[in-house]
Amino acid sequence: QVQLVESGGGLVQAGDSLRLSCAASGHTFSTYALGWFRQAPGKERSFVAAITYSGNSTYYADSLKGRFSISRDNAKNTLYLQMNSLKPEDTAVYYCAADPFSPRPRSTLPSDFVSWGRGTQVTVSS
Repeated sequence: QVQLVESGGGLVQAGDSLRLSCAASGHTFSTYALGWFRQAPGKERSFVAAITYSGNSTYYADSLKGRFSISRDNAKNTLYLQMNSLKPEDTAVYYCAADPFSPRPRSTLPSDFVSWGRGTQVTVSS
């Protein structure tokens, strides 16, 4: 069982940057895939980014490429999401997710990630 705790959310202005963190415990961190998802009010949870066990390969939602960057520090058991040039439409609850059964993301579907954090709110004002 993997436990995940997100942090780093907050209220920012359009154009600002923010870095989210996700601290993991309960399983050997360096062996499994991780991802970030987000859910805006009234919308379904959507894929943001994912990363392999080693961090050597990353995957992004097409609309977020170039602005968001996912990374991990296996020595610190921590996943990150760097978000730049934030827009009001980036406002959402951001969730960290893990697939402890696979070293690489099996897909970008939420159903393929087994463990979830409680989320951290990101609000971008115009």
